[in-house]
Amino acid sequence: MKAVVAKRVDSGSPDLNEITDLARAAGYEVVATLGQTRTEDAAYGFGEGKVDELAALVAETDADALVVDNRLGPYQTFNIGGKLPADAEVVDRFTLILDIFGQRAQTRKAQLQVELAELRYELPRAEAKASLAKRDERPGFMGLGEYDESRERDIKTQISDIKRELDSIAEKEETRREKRRESGFDLVALAGYTNAGKSTLMRRLATELDVDENADLHPDLDPTAESEDRLFTTLGTTTRRADVGTRDVLVTDTVGFISDLPHWLVESFQSTLDSVYYADLVLLVVDASESVEEMREKLVTCHDTLYERNEAPIVTVLNKVDRVDDDELADKREALQALAPNPVVVSGLTGENVDDLRERIERELPDWREERLVLPMTDETMSLVSWVHDHAHVENESYETDHVVVEFEARPAIVDEARAKAGELTPAEPR
Repeated sequence: MKAVVAKRVDSGSPDLNEITDLARAAGYEVVATLGQTRTEDAAYGFGEGKVDELAALVAETDADALVVDNRLGPYQTFNIGGKLPADAEVVDRFTLILDIFGQRAQTRKAQLQVELAELRYELPRAEAKASLAKRDERPGFMGLGEYDESRERDIKTQISDIKRELDSIAEKEETRREKRRESGFDLVALAGYTNAGKSTLMRRLATELDVDENADLHPDLDPTAESEDRLFTTLGTTTRRADVGTRDVLVTDTVGFISDLPHWLVESFQSTLDSVYYADLVLLVVDASESVEEMREKLVTCHDTLYERNEAPIVTVLNKVDRVDDDELADKREALQALAPNPVVVSGLTGENVDDLRERIERELPDWREERLVLPMTDETMSLVSWVHDHAHVENESYETDHVVVEFEARPAIVDEARAKAGELTPAEPR
């Protein structure tokens, strides 16, 4: 499919790079681009003359779609479509994003979130269509098609049903997170904009680990995340065990943020964002090869999203430093100091400074407690010692005739559980 890409801005110069990447991610071949700087026209969004120019460009390139990097109202969409060749469609920014999401949704959870976003996008249009058609007593007002009052009710019912199912999935995932913590794992989430290199960085962190995905300890681990250079490769979440030192860490890669998303669309993917909100540590990955202005804008948006609900520490990771020279990197770090204090500078692609990131992860995770248990020698003692090895970092253990001493570090909850298990041990009867 071929597409002409267009964007209107109130002032300045239209930047068509992101919408072009989005169109390509959706499967379009971008054959032409066109921008306009002017205030929004109520009827067309663009000026009518510019719409005529776009229509001519669509016809000339035999494009299948006009992709607009703006949110169009239903009547603007209809009016622009009326000027295009009959077989060409108008696709605005959010319709395009939903199309990409739909293509990438593989799991039931992802599919539900996409469907919820689509319904939330459609609802105000169904309401407007019904309201105007009633007011003018003309079904199909302005050629938008006949309205059906029941459609609005159906959408609201579907939204409620989907939210209930997503809530049920979220409860199961919360149970899973708690089981992981009970097993001694710390949970680290990768957040940031799409194409910041999160998936590549995740592969780097887990690259030397041989994970048995059928193991009883964590059977829910997913395949390693892809690291292709395209938007929205990671629509769902992907979790891998990472090697960071003495701590047992599970790292989750989540769907990338993208600029100018409306609240309703972010809310539709709330279930996916829970992996970030409920982590023990968040790594906010930023593409260091972008301009300072782009990096600042994205950091502000990420902070607004994360700090609203997130309670875990957030560490900024400046990724892709293999594309930036030392002087440029120093200038960027200084310019962004207020938003990204003490960042970790890495290259997920080359592995540069990834060991520094591992050390930083371990330092930033919630503190472990030190414990020393003196265990009586019983039939169950060795099982408990084995359990401590599985759930904690054992510093030392020694064996005497009638007892075992185990010194270890672990999450406070693990220490408390180990103490409880030790209290249940009954010394063997002397023979």
